[in-house]
Amino acid sequence: MIKFFEKDPYSPIQYVYEISRILYKTKSPYQEILVVENPYFGRMLVLDGVVQFTEKDEFFYHEMLVHVAMHAHPEPKRVVVIGGGDGGAVREVMKHDCVEKLYFVEIDREVIETSKRFFPTVSCEIDNEKVEIKNMDGAEFIKNHKEEFDVVVVDSTDIIGFAKSLFTVEFFRAVRESLKEEGMFVTLSESLHFHRDMVVDVQKTMKLVFPVVDLYTAPIATYAGNWWTFSAASMKLDMREPRRSMVNGRRFYSEEIHRQCFLPEKLYDDLLNNRLDW
Repeated sequence: MIKFFEKDPYSPIQYVYEISRILYKTKSPYQEILVVENPYFGRMLVLDGVVQFTEKDEFFYHEMLVHVAMHAHPEPKRVVVIGGGDGGAVREVMKHDCVEKLYFVEIDREVIETSKRFFPTVSCEIDNEKVEIKNMDGAEFIKNHKEEFDVVVVDSTDIIGFAKSLFTVEFFRAVRESLKEEGMFVTLSESLHFHRDMVVDVQKTMKLVFPVVDLYTAPIATYAGNWWTFSAASMKLDMREPRRSMVNGRRFYSEEIHRQCFLPEKLYDDLLNNRLDW
């Protein structure tokens, strides 16, 4: 059995996984793609040396990325998922029967094909008739739509390389302009343990653009720092309040989790104003 040493560019520690099999390895025009198998986590998708998800625990991330905004919105009908070529976020969005149209914007077609081949339980909704795949830069896609979407979800790789375009003031402004009156937006924003400066930077950048900005977290065992954050924004509604009945097929996310996953107000204020002593 060989060992895989993760090459996370931001982590002060290194994760090591035992690998029982290498199932697939290729290089797309954008990144190196690797599928391996671990005795505990099952199959794992690795992009440019960084674990994106594992079969055993992917639902923690995908459910928390998607369902908070989708349940906070009164009736999300038109949704965009940018990134997330594995299809996990698409799967979660499609659990909401109110969705009429989902644009799945993934720049790297090879990631989609890899997930369909090796992760059928994750990619199972990619070919849904309500889903329209756009293989292009998400930043370019979003700026061509005005007041059209109810929810925009960004499921990118770490905030480096071609993914950096999804964390700029210009991108956030384009997202705001693409949203309807009660629209909502969510993006990953790294670890509160290891990447606090990045978390704060994303929050402050979003506050330059959106009327309502907030931060919630979830435990993700296979992501560096484990205490993972999601930066959320709304055109006017408080996202801490779920407004619709819970959809079926959830394994972790619930109404109770929704209400408790946001940072307590004092901790949130201390974080943004650099008053934490840890």
